[in-house]
Amino acid sequence: MRTIVLFAVLLLLLQPARGWAQTDEDAIMMSKNNLCVGPMYGHSSWDHYWEGTYHRSNANLGTVTTQMVSVMGIYGITRKLNVMVSAPYIWTNASAGTLHGQHGIQDLSAWVKWEALEQNIGKGDFSVYLLGGASVPLTNYIADYLPLAIGLQSKTLSARLIADYQQGRFFATASGTYTWRSDITIDQNAYYTTSLHLTDQVDMPNVAAEMLRVGYRHTDHLIAEAIVSNMNTLGGFDMRKNDMPFPSNKMNSTMVGAHVKYSIAAVKGLSVDLDGGYTVAGRNVGQSTSFDFGVYYVFHLGKKTSHNTSNQSKTN
Repeated sequence: MRTIVLFAVLLLLLQPARGWAQTDEDAIMMSKNNLCVGPMYGHSSWDHYWEGTYHRSNANLGTVTTQMVSVMGIYGITRKLNVMVSAPYIWTNASAGTLHGQHGIQDLSAWVKWEALEQNIGKGDFSVYLLGGASVPLTNYIADYLPLAIGLQSKTLSARLIADYQQGRFFATASGTYTWRSDITIDQNAYYTTSLHLTDQVDMPNVAAEMLRVGYRHTDHLIAEAIVSNMNTLGGFDMRKNDMPFPSNKMNSTMVGAHVKYSIAAVKGLSVDLDGGYTVAGRNVGQSTSFDFGVYYVFHLGKKTSHNTSNQSKTN
């Protein structure tokens, strides 16, 4: 097991990483042969949650905190085709009650991102991106130990469409994602949802998500944006009163937030990334406040060539 974990960590360090102003959710592409690597830290906490549609707190939980560290990678195969890989280490904690927090490596996820269309419209530039993603659990963590589980143990396949319009330094980006989730096996041979199931297999509902990002974009210096995102499970059921969450619950949420990326002028290729968000509405989820912080460095692995593009401000 130590050998497998060490190999996975080394693989991540050698893989493409999340770079300056480029993720699986935005309209920025990494240039050909550019590799960006850097660590990221995330923190999320809540002391109120939605039990179905009922908004409540729970003295047996107090404040539930989830923290994450990850090395993420992004690589430009071409200017129009990028790949991304990440695998976080997560640990959880509840400030009250008797439930113990969990910790461990969660899921390996990968995305392929393709710029399918780039066209000048009016005084701005319109782009369309198609993405495919997949994830697989890396360790045998416990899925049916919510809200302190580090993941859901489900393998996933995702398809995402991103549309972006930029005029000058200002932009708007809209995206929609559909995620298929595999069934999971839990550590009990019977469970109750809306009826009794005499099995250890859990049918996981699929997920649909939408996001809108608007703000200022200058990839050589600064990106600052406001974000609204919404997630809905396509099926599932509500938590029962005073019961623990279950992996196949209906889990819906709407979050608002902000995102800033800043390029360090004194060190070419170095950038810092800061995100913050707050859940304003939900169903069977915690009302979380979250932030992420990352530091990234871009390496150029190929021969330097000069090339012109019609959308150079959106490419690294």
